[in-house]
Amino acid sequence: MKDCRLFYIDGKWVSPAEPHDFAVTNPATEEQIAIISFGKAVDVDRAVSAAKMAFELYSETTVEERLAILHRVIEVYKSHMDEMAETISLEMGAPISLSRAAQAPAGLGHLLEIVKVLNHFKFEETKGSTLMRKEPIGVCGLITPWNWPMNQIACKVAPAIAAGCTMVLKPSEIAPLSAHLFARILDEAGLPAGVFNLVNGDGQTVGSAIASHPDVAMVSFTGSTRGGVAVAFAAAPSVKRVTQELGGKSANIILDDADLVKAITEGVQSCFRNTGQSCNAPTRMLIAQSQMAEAVEVAKQLAEAARVGDPFDKETQFGPVVSRAQFDRVQKMIARGIEEGATLIAGGLGHPKGTIKGYFVRPTVFANVCNDMAIAREEIFGPVLVIIPYEDEADAVRIANDSPYGLSGFVTSGDIARARRVANRIRAGNVHLNGARIDFGGCFGGYKQSGNGREWGEAGLEEFLELKAVFGYTGAGK
Repeated sequence: MKDCRLFYIDGKWVSPAEPHDFAVTNPATEEQIAIISFGKAVDVDRAVSAAKMAFELYSETTVEERLAILHRVIEVYKSHMDEMAETISLEMGAPISLSRAAQAPAGLGHLLEIVKVLNHFKFEETKGSTLMRKEPIGVCGLITPWNWPMNQIACKVAPAIAAGCTMVLKPSEIAPLSAHLFARILDEAGLPAGVFNLVNGDGQTVGSAIASHPDVAMVSFTGSTRGGVAVAFAAAPSVKRVTQELGGKSANIILDDADLVKAITEGVQSCFRNTGQSCNAPTRMLIAQSQMAEAVEVAKQLAEAARVGDPFDKETQFGPVVSRAQFDRVQKMIARGIEEGATLIAGGLGHPKGTIKGYFVRPTVFANVCNDMAIAREEIFGPVLVIIPYEDEADAVRIANDSPYGLSGFVTSGDIARARRVANRIRAGNVHLNGARIDFGGCFGGYKQSGNGREWGEAGLEEFLELKAVFGYTGAGK
């Protein structure tokens, strides 16, 4: 069992001000695999003070100096890739195949992308006699979730380093081990003391202390919409910048001219990937009414053929959900769908066959779902797909946009011009056309209750910068 009770503050591993042990559980076995300590406001104070002191020098570093740091981090990260993948699978249950192919590489991808951005980014530009100068915003509080731990940590830490900011990270207490390893990576890479600090804890104590701290200039939060509202309230009195990547209930519009079997196959796999624990998962599949019968049969076969089990078995497609609380939440929503009258065509309540221990969920598909049902409106965060019929293209767009969320959208069509036209009408922060994968050089973030601000690439870097206008910079003559 790993002992990860120390915090990383001012370049050193230090004990919490007051011990408060918390067990970290492997969701596939329900056994304890590590122990961490929850911090308190005083620990956050220590970390913020270290970051504030480090900011004075680090904010004045050159682009070349920051690039050198990032290159070192990249090389050290590469050397720990296998360990990172295994750590993620242990702490949150992703199949090792997914951790090796996507979970761990996502962290490296964001580091590589920010290096590309930093190589060409203009921090200063003159407009007439005025200098437009982009400066690091200050000490940043970073609060991250458990579902894609390295993706979310790296897409915040990398641009913060690139911008010249210093930071305090609170990772999820449910899956904190990858963050602990990431802190070791930064330490090994020689990141200056105080630039990065890590304090474990829960949202109500450590998260709130970060969000409300007067010396924190910005909070970048990823998590539930409920959590985002709490962060915004805590941050409001100090009028700090708050960027949020929150929940989603993304619509996957499969138009009537698409290759139906291919589109449904990709849609089901994408929905169930990471055991449905992705904020941008296409959990609402919209199918033309005339094609519902065929669509239902294809989705049923795929769900029933899914291999659920030990994350470290290379044949496993889907692991457990992350915790008992999440398992109970998913079970409750499946029961709700049955009560509401949706047609259960695959999966359902209880554990998959062959699983005794672990928080495993049966991959579940509902058909004939109305968009006003709870299973179509609430984020379930588990392997649950709802299939909703539409009458025509306009109806599909209406249903897709009839949601409190607006994180992602998916459109599949045999006519790319048609797909583009529909994408333009989707009220979401990003839209995938014909199964397109994510692009770290693009941006990520949502409309409506899916949050505000953007992450990834150049747009993500901009969030960590303040814009200053210096009047009379050129041609003043005095």
